Amino acid sequence: MTPLPLPGELLMVDIPGPGLDDDTAAHLKRHGIRSVCLFGKNIQSEAQLRALCADLRAVMGDRALIAMDHEGGAILRPAFWPFAPAAMGLGAADDPALTQTVNAALARQLRRVGLNWNFAPVLDVNVNPANPVIGERAFGDDPAAVTRHGRAALRGHAGAGVAACVKHFPGHGDTVLDSHLALPTVHKTRAELDATELAPFRALLPEAPALMTAHIVYPALDPERPATLSRTILTDLLRRDWGYDGVIVTDSMGMQAIDGHYGRGEAAVLALSAGADLVMALGRREAQDATLAAVDGALAGGRLDPAQMAASRERLRALAQAFPAQAVPTPDPAADAALFSHAWAAGLTAYRTPQPPPPGSRVLLVAWRAPERHNVSEAGADAETLARELGQVYDVALHPFERPEDLDWAALRAAGRPVILATTARHRSPALVGVTPDLHLALYNPYAALDVDAPALITYGFRPEARRALLACLRGEQAAGGKAPF
Repeated sequence: MTPLPLPGELLMVDIPGPGLDDDTAAHLKRHGIRSVCLFGKNIQSEAQLRALCADLRAVMGDRALIAMDHEGGAILRPAFWPFAPAAMGLGAADDPALTQTVNAALARQLRRVGLNWNFAPVLDVNVNPANPVIGERAFGDDPAAVTRHGRAALRGHAGAGVAACVKHFPGHGDTVLDSHLALPTVHKTRAELDATELAPFRALLPEAPALMTAHIVYPALDPERPATLSRTILTDLLRRDWGYDGVIVTDSMGMQAIDGHYGRGEAAVLALSAGADLVMALGRREAQDATLAAVDGALAGGRLDPAQMAASRERLRALAQAFPAQAVPTPDPAADAALFSHAWAAGLTAYRTPQPPPPGSRVLLVAWRAPERHNVSEAGADAETLARELGQVYDVALHPFERPEDLDWAALRAAGRPVILATTARHRSPALVGVTPDLHLALYNPYAALDVDAPALITYGFRPEARRALLACLRGEQAAGGKAPF
C-alpha cells in the first residue's frame, strides 16, 4: 500500500525574510514541506538569493520546488537584474521569437540562483479593459495571439531549464473584481468560454508542466464553487476530458476570494479534493498551521482519497526531478540588458497619432507624485524621476499631484506650455476620463489611453528600459512600432 503524503508535501508556503532562520527551517522539516514561494521580502541581492535557495534546498531536499512570480513588467521582485517587458508589451511587438528569447532570459535569471519554478506565463485573455488585476500582464485580448505568445514563453522556459506555470485557469481576463479582494464571477456560456478564456489553456496544456487555478466562479462550468475548489473543473474537465497530467497548483489561498468565503483550512481540503496537487498556503504562521492541521485531519479521516493524494505527490516529485532546484552558472544577466531594451522598444505603441513637442520645447509635465504599490504589482515611477528624465529632451516644468480629481485643467492650460500627462498608476482613474493634455504618456496601465482624450504613447510599463525607449521616441531616434493588443 502506498503511504499517504505528509500534509506539508501538498502545501506551498512563504517564509518571513531574506534568510532561512532556524525556526522556519524547523517548521519546514517538521511538516515535510518541500515547496516555497519567494517574494520581495525575501530578496536583497543575487548572492543573498542564491544562498537562500541553497539553504532551502538543504532543508527540503532534492525534491524542493522554489518558486517566484517572475513575469516581467511590474511583476518582477529582484531589482538588481535588467527588467524584462510585460507580456502585453511583447504582444504589442508581436514577435514570438522575441517572446521566446525574453522568457528564456527570465528563466536563466532564476536558474542562476537556484529557483526552479516560475509562475508564468499568464494565459488570461484580457478582453475587459476594466480588469483591475491582469491588464498588461496578459499578452492581449485575442485568444490566438495569447496562444502564440504563450507557446513561445513556455518554450523559452523549457529551453532554459525552469518549470513554467500557465495561469490563471480557466481565465482571469474578463473580471471587474480583483480576486485578492473579492470573489469574482464570469457570466459566460460554455461556448463563449471555449472560444476565448479556455482556448489558450487547451491548446498549450501539452507543453505546460504546471497550471495555476483562478479563484473565480464560472457558472457555465460549475455554478457553485470557484475553479480552485471545483472538482468539475479541475478533475472532470482538466484531468478527464482534456487529459492533463501536469501539476495543478492553487493561487494564494490567502486572497479574499477564498479566505473570506471558505477559510484557509477548509478551502485547502476542498482544493485538494477537487484535484489540485499543491495548495498555496501563504501568510502568517498561524494560517499555515491551520492549513496543515486541516489537511492532516482530512488525510487521517479519509476525507481525501489516498490514491489521488499519492498521485499528486508523484506529480510534484516528477516536476522537481525534471527541473532541479540547483543554481547553475549562466551568462551574467547584465548581458541581457540589450535584449530587454530592444523588447521594450519593440512594444512601444502610438495611439491616436501622437505628435510630441520638438526636443528642446518648454513643456508642463503632470504626473503622480509617488504612486503606491498594489497587491502583486510594484509601484510605478514617481513624478520627480519622470521630470528629471524628460529634462533630457525638454525644458520641463513639473506639476506633481496626489489625487487626479484635484487637478485644475484650465489652470494647467493657462500656463501656456504644451501639457504632457504621465499616468503611472496600476489602476485607471475615473477623474482622468475626458481630460485633454496635449500628449499622454501611458506608463503603466495601457488602458488609461482609452480614458484620456489625447494622443498617447503606450509603454506597457514603468521600468527604466521602458522610459529609455520612450525618451528615444520623443527625441525622434526611433518610431513607436508596436500595435495595441486590445
